[in-house]
Amino acid sequence: MSRFWSSTVHTLRPYTPGEQCNDPGWIKLNTNESPLGPSESVLAALRDAVSPRLKLYPDPDAAALRAVIARHHGVEPSQVFVGNGSDEVLAHAFLALLKHPLPLLMPDIGYNFYASYCALFGIERVAVPLSDAFALDVAAYQRPSGGIVFANPNAPTGRALPLSDIASLLDANPASAVVVDEAYVDFGADTAIPLVHRHPNLLVVQTLSKSRGLAGLRVGFAIGHADLISGLERVKNSFNAYPLGSLAIAGAIAAMQDTAHLERVRTVTATRRAVLAAGLEALGFDVLPSLANFVFARHRRHAGAPLVAALRERRILVRRFAQPRIEDHLRITVGDEAQIQALLAALAEIT
Repeated sequence: MSRFWSSTVHTLRPYTPGEQCNDPGWIKLNTNESPLGPSESVLAALRDAVSPRLKLYPDPDAAALRAVIARHHGVEPSQVFVGNGSDEVLAHAFLALLKHPLPLLMPDIGYNFYASYCALFGIERVAVPLSDAFALDVAAYQRPSGGIVFANPNAPTGRALPLSDIASLLDANPASAVVVDEAYVDFGADTAIPLVHRHPNLLVVQTLSKSRGLAGLRVGFAIGHADLISGLERVKNSFNAYPLGSLAIAGAIAAMQDTAHLERVRTVTATRRAVLAAGLEALGFDVLPSLANFVFARHRRHAGAPLVAALRERRILVRRFAQPRIEDHLRITVGDEAQIQALLAALAEIT
């Protein structure tokens, strides 16, 4: 039926998500889901939210959730935007804040959805090369632009910028919106949210899918100056006035309030990440320093594609990106202890 497609659809190259496998016999280390899952308080909140009130529409503004997020991060509710996962929040930001005559700047190695958004919304982009060590070069972004977007920690490399570098980037680009995608920030990096108080061009986007284990609920949020949030709201209310259902709102509120669970996830993930990185290095991999819940590694003697195929034969899924500079790297989720040991044992056989 492609003859009915619009000209835009014909030119799109959609984002390809990581493979989902429902067979319990597989070890799934390709989509960075939390092996620890949501907290018990979240599950209790979801059970309580299942009621006849589900026949009613949810609060279109998710005011209760925005208030909880605002208190948690020391901002006003007017500085908070919520959406159906951080991917939707980012999409609204691309259309509301990053579509301008000058090109958008982004890393040449980053979250592949950014390029998909640019194609969807007709945004010209410039891919700014990461350094040879796969670090973001702040000086390379000191030029006129229609905006800047990058993940911190970066995906898929796991490397993170210190807040001082982000502040320098903001100081050098006061006329452009800067969107910092912090999907993985809770695993070791410092959030840029404190910088929104003195940088009205900064929008910070986070998700509850990773550290809070709510990938199945689809909740994301953004924090920035109220003027930026107002722009996101205009796009949202022109697209979907009710992006978050009642269950998602209830679960997200409980997750934001359960700081003890978040701290446990952070501690456990950091410990397991170190074990995974050391095990890979012992097997001949070069592993980038990661502050995410995954590592990015390349074997010194084996190409990436055969390694992924050999692991798949052993029912282990990892992620590989077939693009220049990183085609031999594997992005490997920090799983539970048994999954990590199974992966390392399989790689010992393969390599």
